[in-house]
Amino acid sequence: MNKQVYAFEEGDGKNKALLGGKGANLCEMTQIGLNVPPGFVITTETCLKYLASETGELPDNLMTEVHEQIQQLEQKTGKKFGDPDNPLLVSVRSGSAMSARYDEHNFKPRA
Repeated sequence: MNKQVYAFEEGDGKNKALLGGKGANLCEMTQIGLNVPPGFVITTETCLKYLASETGELPDNLMTEVHEQIQQLEQKTGKKFGDPDNPLLVSVRSGSAMSARYDEHNFKPRA
């Protein structure tokens, strides 16, 4: 399976189809040296695979990759996810090339 999660440092800032608009822009800003907090992007193809799943299950190995990225964030920031004294705070944003609220082929709102 293809890589499902990219750290800002490794993502291609020009690949909005894979990383979504916000994700690709954050990768590009990180790579040109702007002061962007560390983070990661789950690919749009992973999101589309999840949305197409009839079982509603996450794609294989996705959470393994997410946990690895969270561990890297903990190392970079010196903070710990879930720690009440020194918490790693995260922001989760949608930034796909097209909103998941719309059918990817017909561009009509989903019911």
